[in-house]
Amino acid sequence: MNNTRESIEDLDNVSSSKQAKNTSFQTAFSNLKKSEFYKDFSVPKPETSLATVLNKANIVFVSPKQKGNPLLKYITNVPWEYSDIVPDYVMGKTTCALFLSIRYHQLNPDYIHERLKLLANAYNLRVLLVQVDVADPHHVLKHLTRISILADMTLMLAWNAEDAGKIIEIYKIYESKPPDDIMERSDTAPHQKLINALTTVKSINKTDATTLLTTFDTLADIVRAHPNTLALCPGFGLHKAQKLHRILHESFLRTPNLSTK
Repeated sequence: MNNTRESIEDLDNVSSSKQAKNTSFQTAFSNLKKSEFYKDFSVPKPETSLATVLNKANIVFVSPKQKGNPLLKYITNVPWEYSDIVPDYVMGKTTCALFLSIRYHQLNPDYIHERLKLLANAYNLRVLLVQVDVADPHHVLKHLTRISILADMTLMLAWNAEDAGKIIEIYKIYESKPPDDIMERSDTAPHQKLINALTTVKSINKTDATTLLTTFDTLADIVRAHPNTLALCPGFGLHKAQKLHRILHESFLRTPNLSTK
């Protein structure tokens, strides 16, 4: 019985000793954290990273360097806010822009090169947004075009602050749009194809083509019509009718010249 009590007392002593050591360590570490020798190297949580914010927010991020730029007041259809970013504007996860006025470039020709060095190869779509604010920009634009090609940048020109702001805005608006929304739409309807074909004749406009199809119904009827009949259509005269008739009856294949010298 005495041995059991001694064992329990020994365990209590060990436990008290460990607790005292833990308390002592916690106190010492707490004091160390308050000293000038402590620096927190903890990794930031992924939820607060800029990449995560860009994935979730439908917002244009603006560098503090752009404070006071008049174009900001013309970004009205999408939200924007200042953020610590390398480019001047971030319009999406893979899209950014550097802003440059020609007048500023003439005064500070090395500025754009330094900015491009900092940007390196970041972002897939990189826009060099240039505001044309001088009378004769051609020489400078030629130089900036060369820089854009070498740096894999897309050169966009704005003629005033409003144009520049709307360009930034449009890039953001179309960030998630499919390519079909900005691609040229082809006219596939048969009626429209006929109008397009007829307007390839220099003297025939869309109104003339519509008049011909309304009058004769089919292309075959137009081809068979006599010039005098074509001339009766509104907007046509004999000269235009004869020219159209001649073109419609030309051979599609060039006849080889069989004459010999």
